[in-house]
Amino acid sequence: MNYIAAPDRYSRMEYARCGRSGLKLPRVSLGLWHNFGHEAPYCNARDMLLTAFDLGVTCFDLANNYGAPFNGSAEETLGRVLKEELRPYRDELIITTKAGYGMWDGPYGDFGSRKYLMASLDQSLKRLGLDYVDIFYHHRPDPETPLEETMQALADIVHQGKALYVGVSNYPAELTAKAAELLKGMGVPLTIHQPRYNMLDRWIEDGLCDVLLEKGIGAAVFSPLAQGRLTDRYLHGIPADSRAASSSPFLRKEMLTEQLLDKVSRLNDIARGRGETMAQLALAWVLENPAVTSVIIGASRPEQIRENVETVQKHVPLSEQEKSLIRSIITEEKI
Repeated sequence: MNYIAAPDRYSRMEYARCGRSGLKLPRVSLGLWHNFGHEAPYCNARDMLLTAFDLGVTCFDLANNYGAPFNGSAEETLGRVLKEELRPYRDELIITTKAGYGMWDGPYGDFGSRKYLMASLDQSLKRLGLDYVDIFYHHRPDPETPLEETMQALADIVHQGKALYVGVSNYPAELTAKAAELLKGMGVPLTIHQPRYNMLDRWIEDGLCDVLLEKGIGAAVFSPLAQGRLTDRYLHGIPADSRAASSSPFLRKEMLTEQLLDKVSRLNDIARGRGETMAQLALAWVLENPAVTSVIIGASRPEQIRENVETVQKHVPLSEQEKSLIRSIITEEKI
């Protein structure tokens, strides 16, 4: 093991309390989805993880089905980096994983049964080479399994010491409130929610934020750049090496409409006037929501992580006039 973490890493990042828990999360977390499976170069994945930690990014977010060419390969990549480089720093890391989407064949490898959640977490721990994860999430609501069964499984996972905290992801407001009450009755708090949130997808503002603030639940939001749409990357065409030019189902060429690109162009003008990139403005806008604890970024190279961390380091809070202008652009309202 040759890696020695940067001694000033904690002065480079801000940390926020996760709801009313004792846990603090970095304002920027790293998601290990694209670019961390076995199809991606290991050296680049390793460099991104170590760069992130050197910048004070202590939270690495996974799920059982992340990575390619097979589910779980992202967890295996992090497991290797932990074993070879980050093992001495395990107690400084928040490692999270999830289960809820299709993972293996048959009736026990999907959704939210006790059977699936327990088995999936055991598999994740083996891939990671860990005795426990810091946060374990149910990845999506299950319309058929009783919520009581799913929440009991999460509570038991905490009681067994296989996770320190539990959360939910993609749950609507009413179901989140019910899940929190069920877990409270089982002696385990619902510590965190992981929803999608960005300037183009603001669904959490319609009730969920109120639930999170009222019940003291933190939020680690994903897709803050809307799969790259909220950057300046596509303002002058579609680069050949971009996600939109690939076969990715998450960003197709037809999603880059003239109306969208006009909005992004106007938002980019605001960002440039503030001395920020479009991506930095989009991240900052998300982080200024009082319900948001941390924003989960994706990355394909270390430089992107550095740029995103600069959002926390250098960002000046948006003025009310700037917020009003941004709202008018993204909603096409008159001001």
